[in-house]
Amino acid sequence: MAEPGPGDPGALLSSGSERRCRARLAAAAAGRGAAAAAAAAVLVPLCSVRGRPALLFTLRSRRLGGRHSGDVSFPGGRRDPADGDAVATALRETREELGLALGEPSVWGQLQALPDRHGLLVAPIVANLGPLENLTLTPNPDEVAEIFTLPLAHLLREENQGYTHFRTAGRYGYTLPVFLNGPHKVWGLTAIITELTLELLAPERYRRKTVAPARLRSA
Repeated sequence: MAEPGPGDPGALLSSGSERRCRARLAAAAAGRGAAAAAAAAVLVPLCSVRGRPALLFTLRSRRLGGRHSGDVSFPGGRRDPADGDAVATALRETREELGLALGEPSVWGQLQALPDRHGLLVAPIVANLGPLENLTLTPNPDEVAEIFTLPLAHLLREENQGYTHFRTAGRYGYTLPVFLNGPHKVWGLTAIITELTLELLAPERYRRKTVAPARLRSA
């Protein structure tokens, strides 16, 4: 059977797309060389919902407290001393937050590491969960209030893309993306990682319009 064509949303998670994305991520990793180890990692969970390619997000539990409780995020957290690398951190955090044990074959590679609001590097690890209907997720209520998905086709539509401009010392500082019209607004570091993911999956349809600051003061 022929694979979906480039204009078909189903092509975004096809075997051909996976090969291209893995190759791009591997080349980028080789170009980065011996970069500083990230202090944290998140899993960027690609999946399909009733055959439609999508991204899975979580809503952080308000039991966590702090500034970012209740925010949209990807599964992830700080690196443990026992974690061999960023992939191990992302997979462990996903298991702890969602009750989902993924193997490394599901992992496509790592996007560029990004600084959070504290200046700590966060490594986004792209993985494909497969059809969501085939999975049993058991979110940890102490960490996750809700799990939801957004179709990639939704995220790629311009009417669902917005931007927030920030000022620094009374002057324009930087612009961050925001994704709208879903169950929850996607913003901050999670939105930047979503941008990078869309650019990876659909470079002919999505071009990143923002540049992340050295530190996300409001993300």
